[in-house]
Amino acid sequence: MKKIIVLGGTGFVGARVCEKLIREGWQVTVPTRRRSNATNIMHLPSLTVLELDLHDEAALAGAVAGHDALVNLVAILHGDQAAFEHVHVALPKKIARACLAGGVAQVVHISALGADSLQPEKSPSMYLRSKGEGEAVLLQAAAGGGAGAAAHKGFDLSILRPSVIFGEGDKFLNLFAKLQKVFPLMPLAGAATRFQPVWVQDVASAVVACLKGANGQASPRIIELAGPDVYTLKEIVQLAAQISGVAGGLGRPVIALPTWAGRLQATLIGLAPGQPLMSVDNLDSMKIDNVASGKLPGLASLGITASALKPIAQQYLVRT
Repeated sequence: MKKIIVLGGTGFVGARVCEKLIREGWQVTVPTRRRSNATNIMHLPSLTVLELDLHDEAALAGAVAGHDALVNLVAILHGDQAAFEHVHVALPKKIARACLAGGVAQVVHISALGADSLQPEKSPSMYLRSKGEGEAVLLQAAAGGGAGAAAHKGFDLSILRPSVIFGEGDKFLNLFAKLQKVFPLMPLAGAATRFQPVWVQDVASAVVACLKGANGQASPRIIELAGPDVYTLKEIVQLAAQISGVAGGLGRPVIALPTWAGRLQATLIGLAPGQPLMSVDNLDSMKIDNVASGKLPGLASLGITASALKPIAQQYLVRT
């Protein structure tokens, strides 16, 4: 039985990845800072939960050793420069060293559409820049090299770049539906930005397919994960209202904010305690459309037919 360690395995995507890996016969290890975070996956057979801090490099290396493969799903959407560097760049560096030292043969890393490993500094937001820098770290490690005692053979690497991910329990469509149930209108920054939402189960299937070598492309490979349909953010908000039955399916009036007003709104939201609904850095990310470039392989290269958003959302969005 092959052994795999899944970083971020307790999350929205990670739990689905773990379920599919178990069905494929893998023995799965999921590290987490607190064991209580893993209650949603503890019932799975052949799954071990380790309580540790992923950013403790010695602890991470010890956990990774002895595994055949690693999946990294750890990411944040909000934070300052230091936070993005800590999670999206420093952690991949530690992961790369742990995998090389532990002889891990395969790594699947979840990045994001819009990330650029070749010129990360040209990306419009801290989030996307750090994602690109994290990719570059893993690409360099996967290539192998060095001389003498420092020589290493690298590892098989798949980098997956998903668009915004939807599915039951998401904080995407569900959020827009809930907001419209509370507020009489929707002032919306970035309303014209285009997205190509991808189903969480398709993302999880893509991870498994990469581990099984379904793509056939030599390592390292970068694959874009996007659904079959493109929507503006305004259209997504309206669709969430339609499906969940807000105002008889009509939803609330959506007011597209000009750039200056959107940045003011995001700044004020960011001052509130807790995780913000929208940050200035999120708006910076939306300066570019979140759609597949068409220049890289997609879900079809893994034998996966991309699932449409609307029929699936109709199954989980709660109607008013």
